[in-house]
Amino acid sequence: MPKVNRKGPPPVPEPPLGDVNDPDGFEALLERHLTWLQEHHYSAMTTNGRRPLLREFARWCLERGLARPAEVGRPVMEAYQRHLFHRRKAGGAPLSLNTQRQRLQVLRGFFSWLARHNFIPANPASELELPREDRRLPRTLAAEDVERILAGPDAGDAPGLRDRAMLEVLYSTGLRRLELGGLRLHDVDAARSILFIHRGKGRKDRVLPLGARALGWVRRYLDEARPRLLDGRPDDDGKLFLDNDGRAWGLRHLSGHVRRLVRAAGVERGGCHLFRHTMATLMLENGADVRLIQQMLGHSSLATTQIYTHVSIRHLQAVHALTHPAETPRQTRAD
Repeated sequence: MPKVNRKGPPPVPEPPLGDVNDPDGFEALLERHLTWLQEHHYSAMTTNGRRPLLREFARWCLERGLARPAEVGRPVMEAYQRHLFHRRKAGGAPLSLNTQRQRLQVLRGFFSWLARHNFIPANPASELELPREDRRLPRTLAAEDVERILAGPDAGDAPGLRDRAMLEVLYSTGLRRLELGGLRLHDVDAARSILFIHRGKGRKDRVLPLGARALGWVRRYLDEARPRLLDGRPDDDGKLFLDNDGRAWGLRHLSGHVRRLVRAAGVERGGCHLFRHTMATLMLENGADVRLIQQMLGHSSLATTQIYTHVSIRHLQAVHALTHPAETPRQTRAD
């Protein structure tokens, strides 16, 4: 079977940011900053995510005659903040407040690093007021809707059995997409019904319980489907879940695949994170302590996890029915 190339053509090299030979120019200092992040064990996802945002800002500065970070003052930072506020995407929609905030935070980190390492005399972004964070409630599903999604794949063939096992693991553990795609065979401890997560978000390891049903589907997948997906090819990566070509999943490919499985069950939108949000909310409704949910999700701050307490409605409904004056037996009769 010929190899399928999903990588596409090689990326076109980006034009340099001004004078590449200027040690104090944007090109040199951006690369030094990104190299420093790598040397201090920031993840590849972090450095790769910051690179285009920093280069975009540098190009914006170059268009205004600013060739070095040292030439950027607070008025320039405030002008760029206004630029982000008024910027429109291809469809005409503005950048979300969270997107604007993320881009400005990346710049604050860059200029803070420049100031600490004496590349600039002062940090022009130190007092930049970021947009208030837009705290939206996560979208979740009812348990019966999740069961309909789980029952969608045809477990009679190898890809379908693989899909069912992946969805069960997502629902049982609340893994992130990156963590699901990174699972290896030795991360499943079937004897103890646990799952090891190595280098999750923030490069943190954690151990999660793997429910009996999810473990049963993983065992079936390992016994019946994974060897057929490999089809005799060498198993060099040892990744737990393989795509239809018997290779490790690319993250975008994995996201699109899970979204298609969700849509096939009649749920309009949602992907890997939909299972994460739903698991956390339903476990809270069933009495789980929020700190245990924090541990499962791998949140460094309890405040991040507490958003699920606002989504969990069952307990609030029960208290409302018992205590609201309009819900007392005398008032519930329709007159």
